[in-house]
Amino acid sequence: MVNPYAGEVALVMDGRRHVLKLTLGALAELEAGLKADSLVALIERFEGGAYGTRDVLALLLAGLRGGGWQGTAADLASAEIAGGPVEAARVAAELLTRAFTVPDHDGV
Repeated sequence: MVNPYAGEVALVMDGRRHVLKLTLGALAELEAGLKADSLVALIERFEGGAYGTRDVLALLLAGLRGGGWQGTAADLASAEIAGGPVEAARVAAELLTRAFTVPDHDGV
C-alpha cells in the first residue's frame, strides 16, 4: 500500500509492484538529469501536455530511486510496465502532483 501523504505512487514493473517517491535527492537528480531550468518548468510541461518520453522515464527513475530501487536507467528503459506508456505517464504525473500538493481527506 502506498502512502499518498508521503508522496508515494505505485508502479508495476516486470510483474513486481514498486513504490515510487520523489525525495529531495531524487528531485535534485531529476532536475540535473533533465537539465530543467526548474522543477516548476517540468511541472508546467506536464500540466500543458508538452512532456516527452525522456521526461516520463526521468521522473519514473527518480521516483523509483527515491523508493529504494537499485536499478539503472537502462533497466527501466527495458522494463515491461503494466499499462504501458499511458500508465507510465500517469504515474509520472501523479509523482509530481503528490510531491507538491497535500492530499485531500480521501488520500487523493
